[in-house]
Amino acid sequence: MTSSYVPTSKAVPMSRPFRLLAALSLLALAGAEPALAQAQAQANAPAKAEPAAGPSVTVTTAKVGEIVQSVVVSGSMIARDEVLVTPEVDGFAITEILAEEGDRVATGQVLARLSRVTLDVQKAQNDAQIARAEAAVAQANAQIVEAEANLVQANNAFDRTKALRDSGNASLELFDQRDAAARSARARVNSARQALAITTADLALAKAQGRDIDVRLARTEIKAPAGGIVSQRNARLGAMAPMAQMASTEPLFRIIADGAIELQADVAEVELAALKPGMKVAVTPAGADRPLDGEIRLISPEVDKASRLGRVRIALKGNPPVAIGSFARGVIETGRKTNVTLPLSAITYSRGGATVQSVRDGKVTTKKVELGLMGDGRAEIVSGLTEGESVVARAGTFVRDGDVINPIATN
Repeated sequence: MTSSYVPTSKAVPMSRPFRLLAALSLLALAGAEPALAQAQAQANAPAKAEPAAGPSVTVTTAKVGEIVQSVVVSGSMIARDEVLVTPEVDGFAITEILAEEGDRVATGQVLARLSRVTLDVQKAQNDAQIARAEAAVAQANAQIVEAEANLVQANNAFDRTKALRDSGNASLELFDQRDAAARSARARVNSARQALAITTADLALAKAQGRDIDVRLARTEIKAPAGGIVSQRNARLGAMAPMAQMASTEPLFRIIADGAIELQADVAEVELAALKPGMKVAVTPAGADRPLDGEIRLISPEVDKASRLGRVRIALKGNPPVAIGSFARGVIETGRKTNVTLPLSAITYSRGGATVQSVRDGKVTTKKVELGLMGDGRAEIVSGLTEGESVVARAGTFVRDGDVINPIATN
């Protein structure tokens, strides 16, 4: 028979420090039990659903400010009125040039002179013709006086013969002779008067020819029809003056009347209706560091059918020295207001009108707005939005009415 042996444990006595440490450990375990139980209960409990955050979207604020609406145009500088100086006589060589490009000239100032040798000869011949015609007139007047005296004598002799014939003391033959003599004297008077009329006409013709020569002589001095600045000189010494009536003839001089230069600019037809004469324009010629003051002087009533562009003439104040033909840019102010404004990027356009995506408490709301002036990348909000409201900064962002977003404000 087999017997089992069970060892028995023998208590080992502990020191006092160890007994104190063990007691403290038991107390800590007893106090941590409720905390551990609570943590375990929270871990086992079902998690509560937290609201999901929306996408981050940049927003901007509607603010009050001044907005200036303008139309930008471009074109070339031209003379407001260009004066073409051409000779009024042809066939004469240019002997002297008295004006150069860029010179400011006055009305009637001599710009060039033509050869007048041929006209001087014609003038001398005409003076001789006038003198001869005047002498012929004097001679005709003397002949009239003589003929009238002879007529008086013949009439007196005829009257005496007629009286003698009535008394029977003169023959019929003598009566006929005195009658014929009186008739002949009257004819000579008429002839002398006709000769005077002819010589008077010759004198008038010679004087008219003289005046024509004087006019042609005066026209050998090429004068400025109007004051201004000479923009082009085509006259050359020794060249024959071209015929003014030829269409292909280049003028001897081109003058900018009164030195007035203006901008001829092209404008899109959709913007043409907003422009009016007298509107202020800031004109910046090519290479200029500051704009020049100008205003719309003329708006063309015609729009080019091919380009759909209209034309405006913009006069410059003070006639500044600007080169004709140079490029220039003009900014025309069409409106100025102080009102609530938004960037153009925040506005959406549709058939129903303009809309913005207002943001309040992180929620998007689409609002219809009425627009006014536009300029410098901003638009005036006439109605539909108040100052301080936040809107989505870039229209067309993939958010819709009612969406929740995380708004990020721009500076």
